[in-house]
Amino acid sequence: MKWIGALILLCATTWGGFEFARRLRERPKQIRQLKNALQVMEAEILYGQAPVIEACEKVATQVPAPLCFFFDDFSKQLKECSSSLSSVWEERMKHYWPISSLGDGEREIMRQFGQTLGQHDFTSQQKHIRLALSHLERELEEALEQQKRYGTMVKSLGFLLGLLLVLLFI
Repeated sequence: MKWIGALILLCATTWGGFEFARRLRERPKQIRQLKNALQVMEAEILYGQAPVIEACEKVATQVPAPLCFFFDDFSKQLKECSSSLSSVWEERMKHYWPISSLGDGEREIMRQFGQTLGQHDFTSQQKHIRLALSHLERELEEALEQQKRYGTMVKSLGFLLGLLLVLLFI
């Protein structure tokens, strides 16, 4: 019975290490997708002169999951309620962020972007989108550095932590 518990503990900590490594690996990928989404939004708003709702609908069709869920829900909720654009943006971010691998830095960038979305003329809106893109580029470089530095370490650490706990309990 002890060995079964030890095996379960070892598997659980190893799985935790692999899950954390997966999130480190997914973060740069999702930042790139977020940058792509903002570029599509910029094109739709500036060159297609589409309203924010239509721009978000088009973004939702062009980006992969889980990011497409954010833009799709955002556009649907904007159609249904009379709340301000920034409050709907903030609410959708609260629902989306736990299912993504994005970090706090990206959350703050997107929160600030949501406060400016739809508030300015085309030129100012383009400047805000470009600012968000440049901040996301900085976060992407940091995410790639963290992935390279900690990716394999957390996998090994999960297994070794489980092994240590098993040895302590036996």
